[in-house]
Amino acid sequence: MSENAAAEALFSADDLTGLRAAVAGPVLQPMDAAYAAECATYNIAQPTAPALTVGATSAEDVAHAVRFAARHGMAVAVKNAGHQVVPSVGADTLLITTSRMGGIDVDTAARTICVGAGVRWQEALDAAAKAGLAPLAGSAPVVGVTGYTLGGGLSPLLGRSQGYAADHVRWLEVVTADGTIRTVTPTDETELYWALLGGKGNFGIVTRVEFDAIELSGFYGGGLWFPGQDMVKVLEVWRTWAPTLPEEATTSFAVQRLPQDPALPEPLRGAFVLHVRFSHLGEAAEAERLLAPLRAAGTPVLDSLAARPVQEIGAIHVDPVDPLPYVEAGFGLREFSAETLAALVDVTGPDSDCPLVTVEVRALGGALDREPAVPNAVPSRGLPFVSFAFGVSAPPELPAMQAYLTRYAAALAPWADERNVVNFVAPDAADEEADVERVFGTERYRRLAEVKRQYDLHNVFRRNHNIRPAAAPVAQ
Repeated sequence: MSENAAAEALFSADDLTGLRAAVAGPVLQPMDAAYAAECATYNIAQPTAPALTVGATSAEDVAHAVRFAARHGMAVAVKNAGHQVVPSVGADTLLITTSRMGGIDVDTAARTICVGAGVRWQEALDAAAKAGLAPLAGSAPVVGVTGYTLGGGLSPLLGRSQGYAADHVRWLEVVTADGTIRTVTPTDETELYWALLGGKGNFGIVTRVEFDAIELSGFYGGGLWFPGQDMVKVLEVWRTWAPTLPEEATTSFAVQRLPQDPALPEPLRGAFVLHVRFSHLGEAAEAERLLAPLRAAGTPVLDSLAARPVQEIGAIHVDPVDPLPYVEAGFGLREFSAETLAALVDVTGPDSDCPLVTVEVRALGGALDREPAVPNAVPSRGLPFVSFAFGVSAPPELPAMQAYLTRYAAALAPWADERNVVNFVAPDAADEEADVERVFGTERYRRLAEVKRQYDLHNVFRRNHNIRPAAAPVAQ
């Protein structure tokens, strides 16, 4: 059966006409000219092909689309920036895109920011900076605020001093599987509030969110790129230095084999380097005092450390901006010992045949370990390190990249933790319920499954790292 025929079996032409009359945004099918652009993802090796795409302009549009999908037995997926879309968005799925749902409201006195579902971090950073405020944005300012926050939200600038972005959410407007628009707070629909923050997109589509911001206008940070041949001596210092840093400082590193890209600074084009990232919330002199042991470990080919405005948070990691074809893997680490380092060097170092563009390890800790005043479902507290790796290639060569990711994960498996930062779980890495349960832990997963049963009994929101509804209790 063709995709068009499969869609026709789900709904009629009259059904589609009714949906188009109900929503203000575009309703697109695969044969429509604007469909491909509407469905496009950041990872061009993982395209989506839904039966229907609704470009929502409001919570009411989302509600109409969700009710349509539920009525016709369709799964619902959601996309804004498209950085984390699972591969299974196919012919039985209605995709809701939120990029048209903008709007940023900064309350200087209350130190809060309220954003629509389509807002990306750079927009929020720029708006907040005018009020001398900083949100807990991540390493890539081009990602969407909402999806990042629902996955916990790990900031390379404020995470260790302030916790996860999810810890600072005041309220959310969300459309649940019955098409109801709800306002969810710590005291109103408490269990749904808890589950949304960390449970990613399993419980509804968030259309607006308000969160606290921090009074901050600038930081000291950027990166040091050392020659790849020096990675052992630099990382020998890093692994004992990183745990000594105060909570106002954050660090990570990435073993990188960079492309011959003219957009890169000349010393990095086609280079094998170790990129050590660093940020500090205090004065430059104190930051440099903390950096002294690392600077003594080697001579960088490029040094971008500087005093910066908060809006330049992207300069810490320098993540890729444009869409590209890639495969990825992420997992938690219980430790980064001498033995862990030796295994990492063996599989990614100068004498390896590693083809991956980036293999990174982030040091966590600090406020990321502490439960917030209002608890949420974020599962990674107490995890000291997280690793994330990706390989970029033309799609025919991606299986070889995937094989090397598997090899890398196997090499570090003796130190791996079942917990993970939710946003770092690869799209195809948790296909089975047991995989998802391992990420969250059994007790937390069971509680999430109970919330799922209450708000999405038929698992309408299943195109994700799926938390399945708990079975109904057996009558006694």
